[in-house]
Amino acid sequence: MTALGNSPQSFKMVDAFGFSHIGNVRPANEDHFLVGTLSRSLELRHTNLQGAPALEGSHRAMAHLFVVADGVGGVAGGHLASGEAVRALTEYIGLATSCFYSTAVEAEQEFIEQLERAVARADQRVKEYAPKGRGPATTLTMAILVGERAYIVHVGDSRGYHYRAGRLRQFTQDQTMGELMVDEGVMTEEQAQKAGLNHVLSGAIGSEYTPSIGVLDLQLGDILLLCTDGLTKHVADENIAAILKQSKKSEAACNQLVDEALDRGGTDNVTAIVARMIPS
Repeated sequence: MTALGNSPQSFKMVDAFGFSHIGNVRPANEDHFLVGTLSRSLELRHTNLQGAPALEGSHRAMAHLFVVADGVGGVAGGHLASGEAVRALTEYIGLATSCFYSTAVEAEQEFIEQLERAVARADQRVKEYAPKGRGPATTLTMAILVGERAYIVHVGDSRGYHYRAGRLRQFTQDQTMGELMVDEGVMTEEQAQKAGLNHVLSGAIGSEYTPSIGVLDLQLGDILLLCTDGLTKHVADENIAAILKQSKKSEAACNQLVDEALDRGGTDNVTAIVARMIPS
């Protein structure tokens, strides 16, 4: 993941919404998500975590937090892994909010180190339920918006997309065995697909993982999408782009994306977060 360059047009607010659906086939929802605002405390806006406290924050928003996680390891295990990962990550960031108020150049390395520690805390929490390494795991894709920059942390095969001026770009790389085989020249994309390796994770929270960390420079009108593979296995990038283009509100775009995945089969849990950079 790389920066997109300086932002010529500033935005003042972020219109964000998240939604998760069990899908048409699965017996339970193993996805979890969170949309939050960081001020002096974390103010939860949307989540499907059970018993998540609403931490009131009366101060001006200093940053925005978006997280999606897709659990693996069976119904009970996957649900637990994704939920505990999001919970642990949020708890850590909530306690370290001062690090997310500013990302001046001289403080950026500390900022990134805090992101790595937050992911490590999530990994530790998941592994507490399986100390011998035979337990559940989860993907994790997170974006923290500070000023006009988005800091991205990614593990697994959930995805992050950036939409600008009619162009949709995936800024995360799937951490799957299929992607790994293609990158190493062992297989072609078609061979990896036929072998069923595109949905076998090469990295996950609760297992072996190497987080990918990147930065996006944002501007007015940009849209971020974080989603689990329950969306992308059914809805092609061009359809995602069309929905983001025509929807004026994040809630409408989010609901339409999920509905599209359900209409096209809904064979997995479907989770999406849409965040639009708006003037006011």
